[in-house]
Amino acid sequence: MGTTTSPRTLAEALRARGDESLAGLLRARPDLLNPVPNDITQLATRAGTRASVVRALEHLDRFALQTAEALAVAPDPAPYATLLSLLTGDGLDDGEQRDDVGAAVTAALPGALATLREQALVWGEDERLRLVRTARELLAPSPQHPSPTGLGPTVAEATAGMSPGRLQEILVASGLPATHDPVSAVAALSSLFTDRTRMAELLDTAPVEALSVLDRLVWGPPYGEVTPNPTPPVKWLRDRGLLLPVSTRTVVLPREAALHLRAGRAHRVPEPVPPVVAAATERDPQAVDRAAAGQAFTALSTVEELLKLWNGGGPTILRAGGLSVRELKRVAAALEVTEPIAAFWVELAYAAGLLASDGESDERYAPTPAYDEWLDLPAQDRWTHLATAWLPATRVPGLVGGQDAKGRALSALGPELDRSAAPDVRRRVLSLFAELPPGTAPDPETLLRRLRWERPLRGSAPSAEGTDLRSRLALWTLNEAELLGITGRGALSSQTRALLNEGEEAAAALLAPLLPEPLDHVLLQADLTAVAPGPLERPLAETLSVLADVESKGGATVYRFTPGSVRRALDAGQAAADLHAFLAAHSRTPVPQPLSYLIDDVARRHGHLRIGAASAYVRCDDEAVLNEILADRRSTGLRLRRLAPTVLASQADPGSLLEALREMGYAPAAESAEGDVLITRAGARRTPPRTPPTPVPEGPPTPDETLLGAAVRAIRAGDTAATVVRKEPAEGTTGTHASGSLPRTTSAETLATVQAAAMTGTAVWIGYVNAEGAASQRVIAPVRVEGGFVTAYDHTADEVRTFALHRITGVAELAEDGT
Repeated sequence: MGTTTSPRTLAEALRARGDESLAGLLRARPDLLNPVPNDITQLATRAGTRASVVRALEHLDRFALQTAEALAVAPDPAPYATLLSLLTGDGLDDGEQRDDVGAAVTAALPGALATLREQALVWGEDERLRLVRTARELLAPSPQHPSPTGLGPTVAEATAGMSPGRLQEILVASGLPATHDPVSAVAALSSLFTDRTRMAELLDTAPVEALSVLDRLVWGPPYGEVTPNPTPPVKWLRDRGLLLPVSTRTVVLPREAALHLRAGRAHRVPEPVPPVVAAATERDPQAVDRAAAGQAFTALSTVEELLKLWNGGGPTILRAGGLSVRELKRVAAALEVTEPIAAFWVELAYAAGLLASDGESDERYAPTPAYDEWLDLPAQDRWTHLATAWLPATRVPGLVGGQDAKGRALSALGPELDRSAAPDVRRRVLSLFAELPPGTAPDPETLLRRLRWERPLRGSAPSAEGTDLRSRLALWTLNEAELLGITGRGALSSQTRALLNEGEEAAAALLAPLLPEPLDHVLLQADLTAVAPGPLERPLAETLSVLADVESKGGATVYRFTPGSVRRALDAGQAAADLHAFLAAHSRTPVPQPLSYLIDDVARRHGHLRIGAASAYVRCDDEAVLNEILADRRSTGLRLRRLAPTVLASQADPGSLLEALREMGYAPAAESAEGDVLITRAGARRTPPRTPPTPVPEGPPTPDETLLGAAVRAIRAGDTAATVVRKEPAEGTTGTHASGSLPRTTSAETLATVQAAAMTGTAVWIGYVNAEGAASQRVIAPVRVEGGFVTAYDHTADEVRTFALHRITGVAELAEDGT
């Protein structure tokens, strides 16, 4: 570790790193920590596994990925100058603005290389850069998996297995001296293709049609099909090795020739600088904040209205889970929104823990007890609760209505809506918003380009909608942010900036002055309507929602009084006098006479009929009313019969009988077994206490600094134990240990060695088998030996431990320069 020679392996390169650098690797690739590696060698091995490398490549930005792709087609190892040349070209082409691109690449390459080094995808000094083998295999070209650069195999790879005679024919046709040595022939052909002058002279003699063939292959894919009798241009190229056979019908443009035609560039367009998110519109920041606050208030009203719909028990849950299409349409109609937007509100309430299944045998959705607590919060706190539930949610409402991989429909509240990338995309979109000046709305297309540059491999497979998942998540984020009041008129609001940077309290403090003050009055009108010119105080809104039906919503809410709505208030325990007093107290206009008559008329008839369980019965002191019911043909289905002059019996259940008589125009009241009128309270059904759905994590969570520090210490200690220098056993002793194996000594030798180490305070190397039978190597400093146990400081675990002597397989002293 103290030498300055170049590392020979990835493990040696990691071993030479400092603790902070190792912690950076584990922070960038947390999958390497599960479980904590025993030593540096195991860490390097795990960092080179296919699954871990794929995950690391997916988190690279476009230029870091282009750098890795260039290393995959460069010689192994590659000098820094070669890598730079592959990204900038050799400077001999006449492309436009190549100097500017080259300068940008030159400036950005050290940073990209540092990222690849930090994530252990590249190791070695600048003169010997090496891409880890797994990454090279993933990014290098092959017929099955073409390289992202569009380059084909090298001349040496493409001519492997080609007969010496065929190689000589290619050399002669290319004007090179013939040789019987295949290695020399391949080297000569490679030298020709990499020599700018000679290659230019060769191509000057090519037919125009042959150059057209090369133009089609140069930027990839480099493979083409040929017929048994190729055309003269193709034959000319094949004879000179510019097209080499892969199979009987397939040829490939070798990498060296393609790089000459590309002027040495691995990529057509290097992208060293992230695309700039352009501004679409610029508005007054205060207007943006007001618009966002207005939409935030609408969001609160919509969620509240949704949960009121399901106050008495919502729709049943599908057998496969989720909400049926019919029920979603009903919600959309009730909220007066489209079905995709209705799905968003339903999912938002679910993510916030305000909505859940009741867990009964006939399982239904219903509000949770947390909904009542949420209603008691100030409006600004209710909004921050929704916003903080939306940000980390992995459920994606935008998928509702689509299909899963097996062709099954995806339903709202269903089990297949989690996408672990959603929170990362959501946060990143909002952070890009926040980088713009206040009041500025970004251009969506440039925003998507920036996201694709930052994670080009994440979800890049096209979907049925024709775009990648990450872009779809970003577009859904833009729409949902506007609906929720995160943004206003397309720009990020000040309250959202505070929420992201300072927390909920700061956001609530900024939002509170922008929300309308609740009103304590309505305006009653002669047409049996009431107008609420703004949001109402909660007790007033709740009572009015029982007494009247909402007719229209907007800046002002219009309520309409009907016989059914008045009867609903009477069923809830209100008396006619209570309703008159309520309206008089909360109306800024006189109570219209038609409304007073309506209340009195419904109250006079309310409860005149009484319904109870027989199966069901109807009783009334007025025999004429019962005679009228029996004579009505609409009552035939109820199968009524008279039991007494004032009592009718029915085979229908009380609930059905109650609804049927109400539809016939009567105002019956339900009664208990004791004969008392039953009062029905709205909104009484709640689920048992439920926790909000847990977001599905995207891979292992990022470790905290405490865990990182402990993991680095454990890896260092394990590495010390694995690489420490041991003394060879003295001549005549039975102790043996091959490199990497456990030491073997007799019980007497083990006891004597550890006792001597305890007396002198030196460290020794032991082999140990624990109670589960797992064997390990450890470096310990014995402190006490008694009762068949050794108490020692374990350098491997960085703590004091007790070891059973009979489980120690053997012991060896450490060399003096290895302690």
